[in-house]
Amino acid sequence: MSTGNGADSAPGHTSTTSTARTTRAAGENNSMFSSLKIRNYRLFATGQAVSNTGTWMQRIAQDWLVLSLTGSASAVGITIALQFLPMLVFGLYGGVLADRLPKRPLLIATQSLMGLTGVALAALTLAGHVQVWHVYLAAFLLGLVTVVDNPARQTFVSEMVGPGQLANAVSLNSANFQSARLVGPAIAGVLITAVGSGWAFLLNGLSFAAPVAGLLLMRTRELHPIEPQPRAKGQLREGLRYVAGRPELIWPIVLVGFIGTFGFNFPIFLSAFVSDVFHGDAGTYGLFNTLIAAGSLAGALLAARRGNSRLRLLVAAALLFSVLEVVTAFAPGFQLFAALLVPIGMFGLTVNVTANASVQMATDPEMRGRVMALFMMVFTGGTPIGAPVVGWVTDTYGARMGMAAGGLVSLAAAAAIAVILSRVGNLCLSVTRRGVTFVPSPRSRELVAAA
Repeated sequence: MSTGNGADSAPGHTSTTSTARTTRAAGENNSMFSSLKIRNYRLFATGQAVSNTGTWMQRIAQDWLVLSLTGSASAVGITIALQFLPMLVFGLYGGVLADRLPKRPLLIATQSLMGLTGVALAALTLAGHVQVWHVYLAAFLLGLVTVVDNPARQTFVSEMVGPGQLANAVSLNSANFQSARLVGPAIAGVLITAVGSGWAFLLNGLSFAAPVAGLLLMRTRELHPIEPQPRAKGQLREGLRYVAGRPELIWPIVLVGFIGTFGFNFPIFLSAFVSDVFHGDAGTYGLFNTLIAAGSLAGALLAARRGNSRLRLLVAAALLFSVLEVVTAFAPGFQLFAALLVPIGMFGLTVNVTANASVQMATDPEMRGRVMALFMMVFTGGTPIGAPVVGWVTDTYGARMGMAAGGLVSLAAAAAIAVILSRVGNLCLSVTRRGVTFVPSPRSRELVAAA
């Protein structure tokens, strides 16, 4: 499967289905919001905009409630770890279920369960009976549901829009999430101050009615359904072998794994800079997060405008993200540090969106649930591993060294994978006035000419 034309990506094992799918995708002219012309996707995106806002509200309220109950930042860390731990442990099994079961009814069930966890936590909090273990349990249960919901939701996008609009829809999903990231925390802050965390939990729980309603209102005849896979032994191992045998899948997943585990620890980096370097307050922390979210939103919209996903774009964005993170770590002043957070958010989001779309487009439909489960497990499941390591470096050597270390690990991974992909695809690095890119090596051009 090729994610672009000519030298844009490394070749791998190619199926007729994925080749045809990619050819159709490349041939379609996508505008920035082209996938929203599809009614089913428009319903889905509207519902996700509402529930994503509620999710960000609950994240802020949850952390604040745990801090209020315990006075311990470590307890907040435990809550976050419990929410991501199920993805690390059970993520691949969620992908198997996503391949076996019809996506739309499965998502109706998972979105409903996620809403119920918010309502239950709201009831305990508003009644004045909430304890920290209740929050731990709610976070863990939410993580368990996410194990199935995440791969099902990721792969259902292709069933709504078809292969030609997949890259655009994936980009708009990320723009949707980042827009909610700008709005949700602000609403949560007002609610917590005015009436308490319980109302933020309640609104989050109720917000899941929007995606459930959108799923119920969809016209099933307009979907591009993927036949559920029958239950069989060895499907988990089959998914791992499938990814391992395809360079166009394994290396993007490895790359986002390193960057997600070590480079995306912004809560650690930014809180350390606020308290230890710039001696700011909660408003400063909120400003830094807003700047990263604004850059991420810009990156998602630019990705939607491009309408395609190339491996060379993924590697270039990863290299730029990593270099910027190292440079920002040693920014001498507040204004420069804050300004650099915008392009960091933009290139970081470009890495995520490009990798997501490239992996989905390179995967045969019957394997997509397992492959995307591995993708999300590596990207988000690495948080419980990377966060303590990066946190220790930050506590021991300071905020600047902690952020620089995360950037350097990401840079080393991006550079190594760039070399691997260039060798697999018989490419070489070309530096011109237009920039740095991969082009066919002289040897590969000779072979093409001889053929």
